[in-house]
Amino acid sequence: MKLSSDLLKSLTAYTANLKGDIKIVLQKGDHEKRDELRTFLSDVCSVSKKLYLEDLDLGSRHRSPLSFTLFLNEVDTGITFTGIPGGQEFNSFVLAILQIGGSDLKLDDNVKSMIKSVSQKLTFEVFISLDCHICPEVVQSLNKFAILSENIKCEMIDGGLFPDIVAEKDIQGVPTIFLNGEFFSSGKAEISKIISKLEKYFDDSDREKQKELELQDSVVIGGGPAGISASIYLARKGLKVALVTENIGGQVKETLGIENMISVSETSGKKLTGDMHSHLNDYNIQVKEHFKVNEIQKGTFKTVVLSSGEKIKTKTIVVATGARWRELGVPGEKENLGNGVAYCPHCDGPFFKGKDVAVVGGGNSGIEAALDLSGIVNKVSVLEFMPDLKADNILVEKAVSKDNISIFKNAQVKLITSENGKVNGLNYVDRNTSKEKTIKLDGIFVQIGLIPNSQFLNGVVDLNKHGEIIVNENGETSEKGIFACGDVTTVPYKQIIISMGEGAKTALSVADHLMMTEDYNTDFDIVKSA
Repeated sequence: MKLSSDLLKSLTAYTANLKGDIKIVLQKGDHEKRDELRTFLSDVCSVSKKLYLEDLDLGSRHRSPLSFTLFLNEVDTGITFTGIPGGQEFNSFVLAILQIGGSDLKLDDNVKSMIKSVSQKLTFEVFISLDCHICPEVVQSLNKFAILSENIKCEMIDGGLFPDIVAEKDIQGVPTIFLNGEFFSSGKAEISKIISKLEKYFDDSDREKQKELELQDSVVIGGGPAGISASIYLARKGLKVALVTENIGGQVKETLGIENMISVSETSGKKLTGDMHSHLNDYNIQVKEHFKVNEIQKGTFKTVVLSSGEKIKTKTIVVATGARWRELGVPGEKENLGNGVAYCPHCDGPFFKGKDVAVVGGGNSGIEAALDLSGIVNKVSVLEFMPDLKADNILVEKAVSKDNISIFKNAQVKLITSENGKVNGLNYVDRNTSKEKTIKLDGIFVQIGLIPNSQFLNGVVDLNKHGEIIVNENGETSEKGIFACGDVTTVPYKQIIISMGEGAKTALSVADHLMMTEDYNTDFDIVKSA
């Protein structure tokens, strides 16, 4: 893998301020791809006098001649890569170097304290695919943990180069994490999820005393398009705003192509998330990322209780927690998650190269998934419960034109079958004839919509039968001072651009509420019509 001159020039600029000498130790030995890896690492080291490469035999520390570990001033950082970190993982590798060299980890102080308190030895193995766009987030998160704690080690492993290990561990989806040799998790895993699973390893007595924020004018819960839009609009009104979120971007981060943002012909979920984050940083907003909200305590001043135990008092709340993938709820689904059942075709599609798969759902997400998979797998069967597909016509036309995509309407999935721990088919009912039918396949991608993330609001605000927060045209809920916007609400048409608009509208409604309900002296520099 040869790096371009433009990329090397950029790396030179990025590494200009490295603090300390960073040594890349490459395991000695023979492998058909080792020369390629060594050339790649040599190119990276050429951009800075503080970066250098050394071939050493570290024995059991490394699993392969394709393994290398990062050292800072001759001290093992705990960060190891096994494979050539190109594709989606190139950023993970570069960020690890920069963060070891002193760049900000961009973690909340409470998160840092929790990780630093770990006293047991924790060794993470993260199996990835270079085509997976959510794998880097997991790798980067665990690399940060290794930097913060000498008791934590993290190894990224390119599963495509080690099929024997993948087969032995029965890995059928990425990212898949093992902790101290035991299965830890599979699929999307934000820092908040990892932290919650590591709670037993944290020593509360060693944590720094949590700093309580001053009384906020508004706390926004959720960092997707609606939440970020609301936060920015509130901040532009001169209000004290705190944003609490498990991750910036929310569901948008999992969207590869976005072509319906007016004035933006085409973008990606990753880029849009980065743009939103950058815009957010233009304002004085207290961001509490990687935390869930466990409880909302009502009163004249509301109290938002975070998963870290931290409490934030606020005059108003804006709930913008979005939604998550909806499950089929049929036998064999949960049992085979990671063993043939998946929800992210972009992440797990490469594991089914040349095989037969099904996509359940005929909306935009389902048809887009089928189109993406058609270029990788042997055959795609799309099953839609209703008599007609709900996807846009342009997508349907593309799918119909593909020789390896078959579409089944009025199809109700009843059972996912497996053999030897792996999916081997599904049973469905043809709703036209009531006959049961079987499709033999190797993987199933569920794309049947979203479930609102509103569970923590039971008894706080009114929800409809679908779990959506009931709001009026101003984003007001049944509880005075609590507002909501975006995909978590009853507002129809779950679209990025609509969520952004609803976030802005709700923020303006919050500002009006504060002006009308208290002696409010903030200097509003933006008029309501702006």
